[in-house]
Amino acid sequence: MLYLAIDQHKNHLTINIRNEQGDVMQKGQISTNHAEVDDFFVAFAKKACKHRGYMAIVEVCGFNDWLLEKLRKTRCSEIVVIQPDNSAVNKTDKRDANALGELLWNNRKRLQGGQRPNGIRRIFPAAPADAQVRQLANFRQRLLKHRTMVINKIKGVINKHNLTHDVPSENSGTQKFRKWIKTVQLPVIDRFEVNMNIEAWELYDKQILEVEGELVKRSEATQEKMGDVYRLKSIPGISAMGAITLLSRIGDIKRFKNPDSLANYFGLTPGCHNTAGKHRVGGITKRGNAVARQVLNFAVIHVVRKDPVMKEWHKKIKRRRGTNTARVAENCLHGTKDKEYGEDKHVLGRSSWGEVWTVLTNIAVSLTNLLHQGERTLREVREKCSHNPMPIARKLGWKT
Repeated sequence: MLYLAIDQHKNHLTINIRNEQGDVMQKGQISTNHAEVDDFFVAFAKKACKHRGYMAIVEVCGFNDWLLEKLRKTRCSEIVVIQPDNSAVNKTDKRDANALGELLWNNRKRLQGGQRPNGIRRIFPAAPADAQVRQLANFRQRLLKHRTMVINKIKGVINKHNLTHDVPSENSGTQKFRKWIKTVQLPVIDRFEVNMNIEAWELYDKQILEVEGELVKRSEATQEKMGDVYRLKSIPGISAMGAITLLSRIGDIKRFKNPDSLANYFGLTPGCHNTAGKHRVGGITKRGNAVARQVLNFAVIHVVRKDPVMKEWHKKIKRRRGTNTARVAENCLHGTKDKEYGEDKHVLGRSSWGEVWTVLTNIAVSLTNLLHQGERTLREVREKCSHNPMPIARKLGWKT
């Protein structure tokens, strides 16, 4: 069997081909021009047939799709997609391709036996249906971001003329606010800017509804998918769009051995630096998808506000720490070091970093349990999704 390593770039591919003995048979660069790429893969596929096929390894990037499809068409027996390692001091494309080739060859027996490869953070590309939902979810997120920017520009004009106290509603999404902003007296240039932003606002509203309709349509295609959406919606703070987004990111829930694996996949587990008997816990790794974490962050805000258990725990932290109430999860995940906890000496300055992280983990646990266990009664779902942070907090070593 042959082992093909590819370091992919926009204009060229750097390849490294090894045989069963681990010797490098061919290395060099190939242009991503259609004709040259096709000629290479046709010739390589013929050569691989004489060696009982081939495996391929490639680092993940934003334009893997066409290359992965090309590998499938040439009957690649195993495609390994991994996270790139940026720790190299002397970095060249040839060295990267050679290192990938060594990784693939060293793990050839484990891959052939269906075992987990060593020293590789492997990525499993999403199924076509999930990939399309992910793309739509990301597009919706960008539209929401741009709409928020437009609304903030309108609010900036309001603040510029000290009209904050004349606004009929604090919520800018209400019809009262929209009618008022269209008729309020402003200088000519400001009126012109606000009118343009109102048109953009309405356009974003329309586009967001269209994207959400497409997301719902694709989720309704399979009854099993809609069942999962309804189950995730039963978790406090998870909306229909949030459930669809999370399901597209999770994929097959059975590939996670336990809830901790799912929390790690989302990038919610804390980083650590343990050496010479010293244990330091840092912020969350953020190695997972940012959109999925944002969905969970919105759920955290809802839970902290609505869940009586979380409210009570938050009050205890507030009395002990004497800091402000957590409002937005992202603000709680960034800050300065705080020496309040003697055993860790590395928690973030906001009062509810531990609280927010624990709730995020709780939600990940609920996601795993719900999807693993299938249809359940509504009462069982509610009991499973009640966010009691104490057990997980004690397990993680947080002061409760």
